[in-house]
Amino acid sequence: MAERLPLPVTAPDEKLPPHEKVKTFPQTPGVYLMKDARGDTIYIGKAKNLRSRASSYFLKEAAENLRTCELVQHIRDIDYILCDTEVDALLYEARLVKNLQPKFNRDLKDDKTFPYLQIRVREEYPRVEITRNPRRKGVKLYGPFTSARTLRDMVQVLQRVLKFRNCSLDLKSDEDRWRYYRPCILHSIRQCSAPCNFRVTKDEYRKQVRKLMLILGGKKARMLREMKAQMVEASAATQFEKAARIRDEMTAMGKLSLRGDVDKDAQTHACPIDPKKGLAE
Repeated sequence: MAERLPLPVTAPDEKLPPHEKVKTFPQTPGVYLMKDARGDTIYIGKAKNLRSRASSYFLKEAAENLRTCELVQHIRDIDYILCDTEVDALLYEARLVKNLQPKFNRDLKDDKTFPYLQIRVREEYPRVEITRNPRRKGVKLYGPFTSARTLRDMVQVLQRVLKFRNCSLDLKSDEDRWRYYRPCILHSIRQCSAPCNFRVTKDEYRKQVRKLMLILGGKKARMLREMKAQMVEASAATQFEKAARIRDEMTAMGKLSLRGDVDKDAQTHACPIDPKKGLAE
């Protein structure tokens, strides 16, 4: 059975015209749903501030945009769904657009989902992967993340520190052939400990992965403190390029919070359904 999404909230006075109704919206994150005369949802959007964002469609400046002007001409009602965070709003928006397929939404209608970080914990040397189609068993999942690029940057930063592998090799400790395997360039630039060549023991490598899981689980404060100390030290030594790199890495680390919850925000692939039943299914 499909997970039920929150139902939209209507203003106390449903007879208010849309441009007045939006003024009653809360100034909190959420998703807004614009409807036509038949009650069909024709546009869905996300907002950090529902009142401000929804009201912007009815300003004079918005009328200068032909697409927005056409949309506003069809709006007869507008409702909203409250979300805890801006990230939650983005994820709900994507799921609702995929289900309802509003005609004025150009993006998010395909079956493309948000990316996850997947760790194959049952492997002897667990691989770390970015995927839009996570496995159901044998993995530890983090996400969904709101930006694939941000996730890739974050993984690169973490890999420089923890040196885990992100290759697709099927490594097994009882296969002697790996002793003669030539590690890739990531080992040469010190971003991987090269379990593919047994240059790290199985126990040592799994400790690296456990540290990664701790950081992804919210234990990143210590790592950020250490990085800040390194940045200050590099700056004091006039190593400004190094200091700038560490600063950028800290920024990428800070974006770890730009993700949803694996259980709460599980995604489904696009499956167009009856718009009038879409919010309940």
